Amino acid sequence: MKIAVIGAGAIGGLVGARLALAGEEVTFIVRGANLAAIRMNGIKLIEMDGEERIASQVRATDDYDAAGEQDLVILAIKAHQVDGVSAQVGKLFGPRTVVVTMQNGIPFWYFHRHGGEFDGRTVHSVDAGGELARRIPPERVLGCVVYPAAELMAPGVIRHIEGVRFPLGELDGTTSERVEAVSACFQNAGFKSPVLDNIRAEIWLKLWGNVSFNPISALAHSTLVDICQYPLTRELAAEMMREAEAVATKLGITFRVTLDRRIEGAAQIGKHKTSMLQDVEAGRGPEIDALVGSVIELARMTGTPTPHIDSAYALVKLLEQTMTEEGGGVKLQRAGTPVTTA
Repeated sequence: MKIAVIGAGAIGGLVGARLALAGEEVTFIVRGANLAAIRMNGIKLIEMDGEERIASQVRATDDYDAAGEQDLVILAIKAHQVDGVSAQVGKLFGPRTVVVTMQNGIPFWYFHRHGGEFDGRTVHSVDAGGELARRIPPERVLGCVVYPAAELMAPGVIRHIEGVRFPLGELDGTTSERVEAVSACFQNAGFKSPVLDNIRAEIWLKLWGNVSFNPISALAHSTLVDICQYPLTRELAAEMMREAEAVATKLGITFRVTLDRRIEGAAQIGKHKTSMLQDVEAGRGPEIDALVGSVIELARMTGTPTPHIDSAYALVKLLEQTMTEEGGGVKLQRAGTPVTTA
């Protein structure tokens, strides 16, 4: 396949490098130091066992026109960054181009082919005015949930920490030729990429933790195991998760694991910082609306009270405003390994 990977951060770099090493024709669409590094040296992937592999045949550009028509486009940037590239993405489209979205949280296409009373609705917290859906037609989209953790160690250098699962799914739950082709492509690159008949349920399973652990960690400057082992924050996370589950249930979602098991799974990850905490400490705008604001929007849509989520959202949005006004991040050092989990 001709594959364009938009973004060469931790996850985009991991996916693009593995696909290129498996023989796919990969073009990274990136800027700045990553662009220069990949052009000069290719992209280096340090695997979980320490093996270093270099994908030297990849292309890198910041020009969508130069990249040209692709078979597959992988959006490997954060949800709040998609709007900034959406006007250019169409330059990569041919008649059969498929787009795989790798964002956390509720995606802009959530209600496309959803069925029921909310079918076709726009989730304004992640797609104000429906502009993303106009620029990146949901008909082209395959949903994807990202479970691996990786780290961008330096421009063009990715360290794979753990995990290989990238479940995929058509938005209407069918098993199409194109989703099977993308699944096979990912599996050939060494990933586990099952085709699911309900990709939204898998999105909610990951979001179930993100909606609670991310804002708590950003506000408390604490790692996952800290949050899960400290009684007060463990109960706060649980309350937020109960509220999120109530919203999901009204949208027809059933979780395949219990709440306690989901919390214990997070605790087992150890002293790792959530992506939102990493963003705060690095002075970057945190990913708030896709992870938290969107759940509140769906709660209002379904008439579900979410007082704990509302409170966390208000606090982390104030933190974002304070960071913007002060022109930098809030940097409080904590024990733990910084790991980007998408």
